[in-house]
Amino acid sequence: MTRAQKITLGFLSAITCSLLLVVLNAASQVSLAWSQQPLGPTLAYPTEWKLPATWTASPGAPQRTNTLAPTLTFESDTPAPPFLACYGLPAMTVLAIGTDARSDEYRVGRADVMRAVRVDFLARRVTALEFPRDLWVKIPGIEQNLQTDHQKLNTAYTYGNPDYGPSLLAHTLDLNFGLKVDHYIVANMNVFVDVVDALGGLDITIPEGGIDGRTSSDRSARLVFPEGPQHLSGEQALTLARIRNVSVFKRAEHQNMVMCALRKKIESPEAVLRLPAIIDSFMKNIRTDLTPEQISQLACLGTQMPRRDILFTSFPLGLFHTSETYDPVLKQDVFVWDVNFDTLRYYVSEFQAGTWPSYSPSGTPEPETSSCE
Repeated sequence: MTRAQKITLGFLSAITCSLLLVVLNAASQVSLAWSQQPLGPTLAYPTEWKLPATWTASPGAPQRTNTLAPTLTFESDTPAPPFLACYGLPAMTVLAIGTDARSDEYRVGRADVMRAVRVDFLARRVTALEFPRDLWVKIPGIEQNLQTDHQKLNTAYTYGNPDYGPSLLAHTLDLNFGLKVDHYIVANMNVFVDVVDALGGLDITIPEGGIDGRTSSDRSARLVFPEGPQHLSGEQALTLARIRNVSVFKRAEHQNMVMCALRKKIESPEAVLRLPAIIDSFMKNIRTDLTPEQISQLACLGTQMPRRDILFTSFPLGLFHTSETYDPVLKQDVFVWDVNFDTLRYYVSEFQAGTWPSYSPSGTPEPETSSCE
C-alpha cells in the first residue's frame, strides 16, 4: 500500500469514526429524552376545578367524552442520570389506584383500592398507606352539576374521567388530607388476574380459621378459603383480595397477604421465563405518568431492599366509627366512616415526612401495619 493510499484510508477512517460518534451521541440523546418522558398524562391540578356545564356523571356510569384543561403540572425532581444507581434520590409519593372495571379499559369504574406509596430511596424503604373508599369527602368541581360538593372518596376518580381521574382523585386527597402526590399508577382488575396467571399462580397460607367471604346473597364456594397452604389462580387471588363481608381494614390485610405472595413469586427464578407474558399484561391494563427512567430506579430499589422494608399500613382502627349520610346523587342514605379529618391530616403529614408509622408519638393510637416477612 502506497503512502498516498494509507493517507486516504486514514482520512476515510477518521470520517467514519466521526460519523459513528455523531450517530451514537444522537442516539444517546434520543434515549435520554425517551427515558425522561412520562408514559401517560401527567398529574394536572387546575387552579380551579370546574367541570363542563354539560358534564353529567354518576358513580355507575362515568362519561368518556369531556376533558379538563390543566393549567399546572406537577412533576417530581429526579436529577440522577437514567438507568444508574437508585440511591441518593429524593423521596417519591405515588398514588396507586386499583379500579373496579372488569374490562380492558382502565379509565372507567371507581377507585376500588387507593394507596399512597412513599418510596424512600435513602432509607431504601417503601411504605403504602391505604385510604378507605367510604370516606365522605369534598370533591372540587362537581357541585355545579351534582348540586353537592361531597361524595365518597372512591368516586373522585370516576368524576375526573375519562382523562383526569388520577388528577381529580389526587387533588381530592390533597384538599381533604394534605396528601401531596408526585405520580400515579392505575390498574384495572384484569392486570392482577393476568399477571398472577402469567406467573403460574400464587402460594398463600390462609390464617387459622380460614376466610369465609360468603354473604346472604352469594353462597358460592369460590368465596371460601380454608386455612393452611393454598395455591391460587389469578381469579381466586383477586376474589380473596376483594372479599367484602369483612371490615375495610380486614380487607386490606387480605390484600397485603396477596401482594406479599405476588412479590415473592416475582422474585423466583422461574418468573424470568414468564416476563414476556407479564409485560404484555401490564401494557394492556396499566396507566402511569412515571417515566422509563423512574421505573428503572424503582426496579433497582426493589432488587436491593429486604422484604421487611416494604410496609403496608392503615390509619388506626379506633379513629373510625360507622355512620350514614344522605347521598343526593343516589337519593338514599349510604354508609360512610365518621372520622376526624384533622387527625388523618396529622398522620398523613407524618407519613409523608417518613416519621410514621416507623415512629408513633407517645399517646397516639397504633397503626395497623404488616410487612412481607
